[in-house]
Amino acid sequence: MERQNNAAPVIIKRKKGGGDDGHHGGAWKIAFADFATAMMAFFLVMWLVNATDETTRRGLAAYFSPSIQLNKTTGGGDGPFGGHNVNSREPMAESGRFDARLHAEGEFPSHSNDRAAAASAAEPEDGTSDTLEEVQRRLRGLGGESVVASEALRHIVTRVTDEGLVVEVFDLPGQPLFEEETDAPTEILGVIAGLLTDVFGRVENGVAVAGHLRTLPIVRAQNPAWELSTGRAQRMRLLLQEAGVQPVRFVRVTGHADRTPAARNPAAVRNNRLEIVLLRNGTTPVRPVASP
Repeated sequence: MERQNNAAPVIIKRKKGGGDDGHHGGAWKIAFADFATAMMAFFLVMWLVNATDETTRRGLAAYFSPSIQLNKTTGGGDGPFGGHNVNSREPMAESGRFDARLHAEGEFPSHSNDRAAAASAAEPEDGTSDTLEEVQRRLRGLGGESVVASEALRHIVTRVTDEGLVVEVFDLPGQPLFEEETDAPTEILGVIAGLLTDVFGRVENGVAVAGHLRTLPIVRAQNPAWELSTGRAQRMRLLLQEAGVQPVRFVRVTGHADRTPAARNPAAVRNNRLEIVLLRNGTTPVRPVASP
């Protein structure tokens, strides 16, 4: 008798590899995560930079700047001078004889040229870059003297240009330099005038004052920006004179209305500013300014 087998047949299916395993790996995920982290860090840094004021940014820049001034002529060579310049009057960090106190006072070690050291110690107030940068450093250093001075310096940024040392004094949100749409100064502007007089009194360079305004939000038949910017510049000149700056030092007083904004937004408060320029001697002759 023949036995019947009713069991279903077993089917074995063999699948060949298609080479698509690379799309399902994890390496691309790691690379994408690194990219996303880097972008998040970048935007975080940009936000922090935009959120800080000028004083904080200057402090951060100074923190990451070298604390020891290196002479440009030092090469570290093993020749007769060991990389030193025989005519250099600046101490070199490589020589191990750098003294920050002597450098700040204009005195130099004995290996410097005697004539150059004597000329440097005299510090002629001729409006050169060295003198202007020294005035700039002194102005920035006033922030540690009192809380009032530190608050006043929040309104100030400085830069040395071909014309001279530009001291830009500007409005802060909620802390204007003048009463709204007038040339009546606020208390903080008087403090700033006193600080500037202290550092300007160390030199005899000419002084120029320029007034700038933000674009007024309301269109008027007669734009008062020209008269107001000029009036504010004149008021700053008077404040400096009352604080002790000699009238003969003022070379020009100008108003620029809203034609040269400092911020991208022409209506920004930052555009309300004064520029007090400590001129390089020889760029503009110093002549008396008639009193009003």
